[in-house]
Amino acid sequence: MAPAVRTETEAGVRSIVLCRPAEYNTITPQLRDELAAAVDEADADPDVRVMLLRAEGPAFCAGYGLDWSTELQAAEEAAERVWDSARDYRMLSSFVDVYLKFWYAAKPTIAAVHGWCIAGGTDLVLCTDLIIAGEGATFGYPPARVWGTPTTPMWVYRIGFEQTKRYLLTGDEIRGPRAAEIGLVAECVPDESLLEHATALARRMALLPGNQLEMLKLMCNQTAENMGLRSARTLGTLFDGIARHTQEGRDFVARSREVGFREAVRERDTLFGDYGSRPPS
Repeated sequence: MAPAVRTETEAGVRSIVLCRPAEYNTITPQLRDELAAAVDEADADPDVRVMLLRAEGPAFCAGYGLDWSTELQAAEEAAERVWDSARDYRMLSSFVDVYLKFWYAAKPTIAAVHGWCIAGGTDLVLCTDLIIAGEGATFGYPPARVWGTPTTPMWVYRIGFEQTKRYLLTGDEIRGPRAAEIGLVAECVPDESLLEHATALARRMALLPGNQLEMLKLMCNQTAENMGLRSARTLGTLFDGIARHTQEGRDFVARSREVGFREAVRERDTLFGDYGSRPPS
C-alpha cells in the first residue's frame, strides 16, 4: 500500500506532506494513522523545532473519503441496528484526536494550503497554529448543509461568532483572500510562492530556541483552553455523528449509494452554486 504521508527535515523544520494527490488527499484511516505517527515523531525529535503541514497534488484536503465513510454508515444501517452514539463518538474521536495533535504538540505547527481545503480538511487544518493560504485556496464546510458539523470549535476561535455563523449557517465557500481578510488564515500569498513563503516563515520561527517556542505556543493556546475548547470539541464531535444519522443524513447516504457520492454532493450544493455543484473539469 502506498504511503499517505511522507516527511522530510531541513533547517529545523519537519515537513509533513499529505501524498494522496490523485484522491485530493481525502482522509482515510490510513492517512489518520500515518499522520499521527508523523506528528508524534516530529514532536519527539530534538532536531525539529517547527512542523510544516503541506500537500501534494491539486488540493490540500477535500475532506473525508466519502466512498468509505458513506459505505460504513450504509453498512451500519443495513445491519438494522439502532445508531450507537457512543461507538460513533469513539470512531470519530480517533480522527479528531489526530487533528488536535497539531494543536497540543509542544512545537509550533504551520499549514501551507492550496486548492480545496473543505469539510474534514478544515477540521484538520484549523488545529494547526498558523495557516498560510494560496490565492487559489478554497475553504468551507459544505456538510453544514446536510450530513455533518465541524468537530472542534476552531472556527469560532479563529474568526469569532459573527463570521463563524455567517459561513457555517450557509456552508458557503471561502476563497483564500477572503479567508485572510476575516482571519481564518494568517496570510494569503500567490499560489506560485506559497511553499517558499511558508517554508521561510517556518525556518524563521526555527531560529528561536525550542523552549521559547514551546512556552509562547502554550501561553497562547491556554487562553482557548480556558474558554472551554475541550468541552466544545466533545459537543462538536457528538453533533457530527448526530447530523450524519438524522433522516436527512440517512437520505443523503441512500442517495450517494444510488447515484454515487460525487453526484450526491453536487445535488446537495446545486441551490448554492458552489463546491460539488460545479460541473467536473
